[in-house]
Amino acid sequence: MHRLTRAGGIAITGVALAMLVGAAPVVSRSVSAPASSQGTAPQVTIARVIATYPHDSGAFTQGLFFHQGRLFESTGQRGRSSVREVDLATGKVRRAVQLPARYFGEGSTAWNDSIVSLTWQHGTAFRWDVATFRKTGEFRYPGEGWGLTQDGESLILSDGSPTLRFLNPASFAERRRVTVTWRGRPVDQLNELEFVRGEVLANIWHTDLIARIDPDSGVIGGFIDLSAVTASLDLPDREAVLNGIAFDDKAGKLYVTGKNWPSLFEIALPED
Repeated sequence: MHRLTRAGGIAITGVALAMLVGAAPVVSRSVSAPASSQGTAPQVTIARVIATYPHDSGAFTQGLFFHQGRLFESTGQRGRSSVREVDLATGKVRRAVQLPARYFGEGSTAWNDSIVSLTWQHGTAFRWDVATFRKTGEFRYPGEGWGLTQDGESLILSDGSPTLRFLNPASFAERRRVTVTWRGRPVDQLNELEFVRGEVLANIWHTDLIARIDPDSGVIGGFIDLSAVTASLDLPDREAVLNGIAFDDKAGKLYVTGKNWPSLFEIALPED
């Protein structure tokens, strides 16, 4: 997603964060807010950077994932959207396939020996052979496409609303959906997704927050705060937001980046 359409916010913690519940979230890197009157401050994990790697600053990152130990990324912007394999150590693109110019690419994930990638407003998903990047299928879905991940049984799609849709990986038919909530109130602007050890991690658009979501109930159990990471970067504009989460299950490592970021970071896994 690339354009902010609504604004407003409520404070939820005193760790230099603010977010909106039920409308577009807002973050302030300098606000020191009290805990919400609805309860104690939320569980917030301040991201600890373990390693830093180069990242293509021309990549408008929409999806990020590992498949069989290799790093893949999908990028956006009309005429520049792609699905690519990236070398982690150098940030160089090993190979890529361009989407037709009319499409604005969005989230992506692996399923078996294929890559599934979304588009923003065309309601179209593509399936690519992971070995050849040849297009092998195309699916339709209602509404917008933002983020995509999978839990081993279903594809999980975000569309900017508080809803996560669980889809049949073969047919794209919807199996179920959950509403994502914090203290009983819906949280929208859910963007790039990653399934990590039983939780759905979701970037909240235009914030420095990653929400940790229970996939069965939709309840947010806590947040990862990347504000110190984003503050350390010289970013080109306000659309260069945090948006990229990849978990290398074999290595047990978690990585994050953002749209047009010059760096990709390995961060410590949040403690349970």
